[in-house]
Amino acid sequence: MFLADAHAGSAFLAAFLASLVEFVEALTIVLAVGTVRGWRSALIGTGLAALLLVALILLLGPTLGLIPIAWLQTAIGILLLLFGIRWLRKAILRAGGVIALHDEGLAYEQETAAMKQAGGVRAGGVDAVALATAFKAVTLEGIEVVFIVIAVGATGQTMMPAGLGAGAALAAVLLLGLIVHKPLTRVPENALKLVVGVMISAFGVFWIGEGLGDPWPGQDWAIPLLGLCFLAAALITIGLVRAATATSGAAR
Repeated sequence: MFLADAHAGSAFLAAFLASLVEFVEALTIVLAVGTVRGWRSALIGTGLAALLLVALILLLGPTLGLIPIAWLQTAIGILLLLFGIRWLRKAILRAGGVIALHDEGLAYEQETAAMKQAGGVRAGGVDAVALATAFKAVTLEGIEVVFIVIAVGATGQTMMPAGLGAGAALAAVLLLGLIVHKPLTRVPENALKLVVGVMISAFGVFWIGEGLGDPWPGQDWAIPLLGLCFLAAALITIGLVRAATATSGAAR
């Protein structure tokens, strides 16, 4: 089974966790739109965005196979590393108290208020504002999912595990959304972002090394080891940021 393989298992987990974070944020907006403006238009916008994202994966995935593997590994590795560091930076600053944690409940309230204030534009029984808002939210959040699935999957022939990870996250969020019918405020979003940042950064460094022709000791098992190194560095940095924040607060 693919989960027994370190590379495939890491691809599945990275795609699952990253997708979970993005889909939770998209669900918050879709719920607000559906509750205020009506579910028909919200679901149409969501469905159209989902079709666009699937089309991007089907289009871009095979195209990457035409690029020389060493170039692809190096380029994707650099992009993954930059992407992962961005997630880590935000998660570290939030955990350290420098910037506020993302509040899905507050985001839901703000989006609900915005939908109530928006004008009513209908065409053929469809609320154009609701459709466009849901489409935009799912597309913007989903683009990051598409990038991660393609980047993690295409370079190591693990598109299937990465795609299954994203699909499992989507199914989980949809199921929870249908059950609770409100924003998933209890999901530890910042902790998930930290873990995703660690995993994506580890993939990035791994593929840069592979692309440059330097085989890693332990081959695919180097990925979780690299992840542990990034995790240790992130936790140390969080401690330093918290200490600096506390010192700064005491000095005021």
